[in-house]
Amino acid sequence: MLLPILQVHSEDLSPYAIVCGDPFRAEVIASKLDHSKELAFSREYRTFVGEFQGVPITVASHGVGSPGAAVCFEELIKGGVKTLIRVGTAGSYSADVPPGSLVVSTAAVREEGLTRQLVPHGFPAVADLDVVQALYEAASETEGLVRRGITVTLDAFFQGVEEFPHRKYKQAGALAVEMEIAALYVIALLRGVRAGAIVALDGYADADLREVYNPHTDVVAHAVEREIMTAIRAVIKLHAKA
Repeated sequence: MLLPILQVHSEDLSPYAIVCGDPFRAEVIASKLDHSKELAFSREYRTFVGEFQGVPITVASHGVGSPGAAVCFEELIKGGVKTLIRVGTAGSYSADVPPGSLVVSTAAVREEGLTRQLVPHGFPAVADLDVVQALYEAASETEGLVRRGITVTLDAFFQGVEEFPHRKYKQAGALAVEMEIAALYVIALLRGVRAGAIVALDGYADADLREVYNPHTDVVAHAVEREIMTAIRAVIKLHAKA
C-alpha cells in the first residue's frame, strides 16, 4: 500500500520508527543504522529504513508543528508502525536542566490546537510507560544530565501580543516546551500503538533565564547525538522484551 503523503510503501516500513522534525536530522539518524536507504522525500517528510543490531528501524521527519507532524504519525501507523519515538529539541524551564541536557517526556501539556479537534479537553497526552523506561535507561547509560517528566507542547514559536504560558507551567513542574509531542501521544493512544519522546534542550524558554537563542552550539550538538543513540538503543531494549 502506498502512503500518499509520505510517498512510501507500507511493506517497506518496520514496526519501530524514530521520528524527528528536521529532514536532515533524519538523514543523520539513518546514517547510524546498517544498510540504511532513503525511501522518499516528500514535502517535509523524509523517510529512511535501516537496521541496528539486526532490528529493522524506520526513520522519518515530520516537520515543525503538530498538524503536519500528525499527518506523518498517522501514515506511519497506517503503514504498520507499532512503536514511535520522537527525538527533537526543546526549551528548558529550569536552570537545573540547562541546554545540553536530555529530557524524556512522560506526558505532554496540550497547549496546541490539533488535539483539541481529536479528543475532549480533559483527555491526557501520555507516553507509553515501557517506551519511557527504555528511553530513560538508555539515556542514563550516556554521559550527561537526563531527566524525565512533563513537557509542554505549544504551537507558537515567536510571541505576539498574547503572553506565553511558560511561567505557570514552570511553576506546575513542567520541564521543557516543544511543538509536537502532545500530538504524537494523543494519536498513539487513539490508534492503539506505543509512543515516547526524548528532547535535547537547546536554550531557555523561561523569561527569567532567557538568553540569545543559539541552537547551533557544541553543547547542543553533543546532546542531539546523545538523544539519537538513546532512541536507537531504546528500540533495541524494547525489541529484546517483545
